[in-house]
Amino acid sequence: MSFHSAAAQLVTLAAEGGEHSGNHQSLNPYLVGGCVLAGLLVLLWITTRFNRDR
Repeated sequence: MSFHSAAAQLVTLAAEGGEHSGNHQSLNPYLVGGCVLAGLLVLLWITTRFNRDR
């Protein structure tokens, strides 16, 4: 596979991305973002509990 043919396939794939964006209609971005933030805060809390000597 040459660079030109790979680039052409990627351009075709990107052009089709508008109709198949991958976003599900039932996903609420605020809910997903809030859950991710809560998960990161829990990981931060766990990290700081194991690193008490500093």
